[in-house]
Amino acid sequence: MGKDYFSEKVSVNINTSTLSNIDILVDNGYYSNRSDFINQALREALQKYQNTLDRIIDGKTESGKESADRWFVGVYSLGKREVEEARKRGEKITITGYGVLGIGEDIDEKILFEVVQDIQIRGKVIGSAQVKAHYGIK
Repeated sequence: MGKDYFSEKVSVNINTSTLSNIDILVDNGYYSNRSDFINQALREALQKYQNTLDRIIDGKTESGKESADRWFVGVYSLGKREVEEARKRGEKITITGYGVLGIGEDIDEKILFEVVQDIQIRGKVIGSAQVKAHYGIK
C-alpha cells in the first residue's frame, strides 16, 4: 500500500486574506507549502479535542466488546481467518469505522457476503470492485 491509501484530497474554500497570510509564512520558510501549514493547523485543532476524541473512541470500543460488530479508527485489516472463524461461530458482522479498511484478497467472496452484513466507513476501503459494489462503496 502506498501513501495514497492513507491520505485523501479535500477541497476547502479559504478567503484571500487568510490565504495571503499563509503564503507569507510559506514564502518566509515557516512552512514548506500551503498543505504543510493546513495539516499543522488541523493537528493543533484536533489536539485541542483529544480528550473528547479519546472518550468517544473508548465508548465505542467498550460497547462493541461483546458483539460481532467491528468498530475502528485508523487502519483495520479484515482477513480470511477472521471471516472464516466468524462464519464457524454463526456471527453476522457489521464493520463501522473512520480511516482505512483493507479487505483481504484471499477471502472467498461468497463467505464474506454471508458473514459481513454491512460496511460503513468514513474513509477508504481497499478491496475488489465486486466487494465494493456489493456493499455500495464507491
